[in-house]
Amino acid sequence: MDTITATMIAIPPGQVTLSDRRTQRSWSVDLAPYQLAAFPVTQKLYAQVTGARSATAHGDELPVENISWWDAVRFCNALSERDGLALAYHLPADGEKIEWDATADGYRLPTEAEWEHACRAGTTGPHYGPLDEIAWYRGNSDGRIHKVGGKQANPWGLYDMLGNVWDWCWDTYDVEVYGAYRVLRGGGWFDEHWSCRASARRRSHPTFQVDDVGFRVARSVVR
Repeated sequence: MDTITATMIAIPPGQVTLSDRRTQRSWSVDLAPYQLAAFPVTQKLYAQVTGARSATAHGDELPVENISWWDAVRFCNALSERDGLALAYHLPADGEKIEWDATADGYRLPTEAEWEHACRAGTTGPHYGPLDEIAWYRGNSDGRIHKVGGKQANPWGLYDMLGNVWDWCWDTYDVEVYGAYRVLRGGGWFDEHWSCRASARRRSHPTFQVDDVGFRVARSVVR
């Protein structure tokens, strides 16, 4: 498939309550409608848009991995340019700061709240189905990454929301404690079952790259 637009899923508005086990804090976020990709960005799509491929695993239908947060936001802009959409991100020449244009219709990373709302898809438990049926994780992955869409989708038609690769989100994790660190969600193929939960949060520096971290794209519904 040459463009990702056919795999974008319309996500309804709603409210989600996020929580952090480290700080014992919880907070609610109201969400407008948006779109989220049914699959993580694949190696094929990433190569079509950027000319680059993953360094550790190879296969068109595998999720792209070893991707930093900065790689992901640059990809979003490049895909928007290719598809004739307004850029969601303004990237200054110094590469240190980034601005999100919330009025743009281009591709972007989901916010953490958008990610969890979409992952849960109206469910309330730690998973949207039996974990072995919906996710590749340490208990069933045979120690490797897998093609996207190999497990059951959630009720809204989103695949690999849990397991296979972690998804980068837009948000900073905790600026006062961790500075520029960004949020990762969903768990990966090497993680134990307790990391592959709808509420599980992880953090890393935006330049971090590893073989179980990828991303999926979102789009705002611009009126």
